[in-house]
Amino acid sequence: MDVRVGDTLELKKEHPCGSRRWQVLRVGMDFRLRCEGCGHELMIPRSKAEKSIRKILRPGEDGQR
Repeated sequence: MDVRVGDTLELKKEHPCGSRRWQVLRVGMDFRLRCEGCGHELMIPRSKAEKSIRKILRPGEDGQR
């Protein structure tokens, strides 16, 4: 799966703040994500993150951002 730094991921499950969108800060064996709702940051293993991705939103594509 092609996930890049700067992408916004829409995940299947909501964060407790109610947001499903996360900004990608780091890509590698782990992803570092920041919640767009409350700003919480976390590191999650790549395999777990890829399973929970519903949609990848890229800046500048299809009118996003």
